[in-house]
Amino acid sequence: MGVNNCTPEKWKSDIAASTDYYNKWFLEFAPETFRNVRTQATSRVTEALKYTDNLTSLTVNSLLERPEILPILRMSTCPPLARDRLAGLAGVTRSLINSMEDKDQPRLPPRMKKSELEKGLSKIVDIIQQMIDPDIFIWFEDYCGYSEEDIWRASTVVADRLCGSDANPIIRNEQERRQLALVQEFLEKHGYKQASLPSGATFKDLKLGEFSFRLNVPGKLIDGATVNIPVDIVIKRRGDDPAAFPLLFEAKSAGDFANVNKRRKEEANKLSNLKNAYGDTAGLNLFLCGYFDSGYLGYEAAEGCDWVWEHRIDDLEQFGI
Repeated sequence: MGVNNCTPEKWKSDIAASTDYYNKWFLEFAPETFRNVRTQATSRVTEALKYTDNLTSLTVNSLLERPEILPILRMSTCPPLARDRLAGLAGVTRSLINSMEDKDQPRLPPRMKKSELEKGLSKIVDIIQQMIDPDIFIWFEDYCGYSEEDIWRASTVVADRLCGSDANPIIRNEQERRQLALVQEFLEKHGYKQASLPSGATFKDLKLGEFSFRLNVPGKLIDGATVNIPVDIVIKRRGDDPAAFPLLFEAKSAGDFANVNKRRKEEANKLSNLKNAYGDTAGLNLFLCGYFDSGYLGYEAAEGCDWVWEHRIDDLEQFGI
């Protein structure tokens, strides 16, 4: 017997409550966050323009020395270029662009030959120079001088574009951080302890009464190959047998109905890989906040997933916590 997947008569009211809950959080969180991000983005753009003499001296060396300016350059064109589009136009690998735009450590691919790297960067520079937006960088259309106000205006427009392209990841990351914090608070109030695990640990390293976030759970593909499944929340219930399979939850949030139905197979695939490895005792549950409609819920229920709504987090108790 499930907790929420077997009560479709409650889904409609839960969907409405979850949507309202998410919208309330978004309205409180988003404006301040976007203001902060926009300020930071404007500073980054201003620095990049200064470094490249307002894009008039953009060269291969510019990217060799400062690969982190590439997202700013993509947002400086007309139209702004997505990563895949830039890779296609320049005829370079997506891995080169991904490496230069890595959010944690922007860098040049360390294994790429220097000649190949410089050739790729030269192609990128050529595309950027051909497509610089003259309505923003007015000095490219008629190079007769420009003012500090013109530079500031260009910086803010590009910063707005950067914030727009970063908006969804910003929201998702903050919402996930908040969801995990809520689960941690709930578990600790119920006597659970967050495990301190070494790198490379799996769920088998957890003791009864412990939990961990973003832990790998080895699974199996249909052909028997092993695959590591990253799981957001892993809990070893106090009353379980030490060898019992842990309680797993994926933290999911969404600001619209369309996107969740595009990605609803992800959890079902993870559950299938878990059952291939551990049999029917393996389960995967969801911790939901936001726009999840009856189509999504029905699909997950049919695949064997259960869930807890963030607005009714006490339902975790019904999972044996």
